[in-house]
Amino acid sequence: MQIDLHTHSSVSDGTSAPAELVRSAAGAGLDVIALTDHDTTAGWAEAAAAADAHGVVVAPGIEISTRHRGAGVHLLAYLPDPTSPLLVAELDRIVAGRELRVPAMLARLRDLGIPATEEALAEVSGAAVVTGRPHVADLLVRLGVVADRDAAFAGYLAEGGPAFVDRYAADLTAAIGLVGAAGGVPVLAHPWGRESRRVLDTPTLAELADAGLVGLEVDHLDHGPTERAELRRIAADLGLLVTGASDHHGTGKTGHDLGCETTAPEVWEALRQRARDNGSPLAPFGPG
Repeated sequence: MQIDLHTHSSVSDGTSAPAELVRSAAGAGLDVIALTDHDTTAGWAEAAAAADAHGVVVAPGIEISTRHRGAGVHLLAYLPDPTSPLLVAELDRIVAGRELRVPAMLARLRDLGIPATEEALAEVSGAAVVTGRPHVADLLVRLGVVADRDAAFAGYLAEGGPAFVDRYAADLTAAIGLVGAAGGVPVLAHPWGRESRRVLDTPTLAELADAGLVGLEVDHLDHGPTERAELRRIAADLGLLVTGASDHHGTGKTGHDLGCETTAPEVWEALRQRARDNGSPLAPFGPG
């Protein structure tokens, strides 16, 4: 069984519609995927409709934008109740922060002489419910300012860059509690990749486990062999599950092909059991 528990659709910053993503997962030989768009559940219904048609199980999830000790940390939430009032309110607050940030970034780009308008961004972002820096990066590519998303972040959009604008993100520990209270299962996404490494040391991971964290996404392209071995050791010591996933964004993120990293079937079953134990009203979409 092939299981990929971190993917994105065009509802956030992927490039494939949810149904197209599910079809691509079937073509890649995957049995299970999690749809984990940033801060939204808006793609779940379309993915659910496609799941049976393509014979792929789809786990409904979210990648939640959080902050811990000043650093951005991404939290994967599997099978949370999408009607949980406290979770919905926090996601709404995060998305509102995104919506305020994007116009401010565009204004900074215009101050640099780049014709980055909201109308031009809408042509790039298409049906996205949640817009963000990747869409602004795509606009810079379309305008011929940079060659790809990586160059856009490096030259303009990364923290400290001339068009960077900060935004609201949930408190990490509080978000872990919200996910658990909604019946979901919280797992840290790529914990030692990007800026989150500097704030997620072993004592902190132990504190988060005490707060309800269930797992670590260890097998991710942001982690090398040394990081993976150490994270596995920490997970074993803390009783955390170890997951793996592609973090697929379609053509928006090169190298992260569907199924390039996977989760063991027994871990997937343990995640499902934890959701049942938490009182989640959800089951994965699709066959079985």
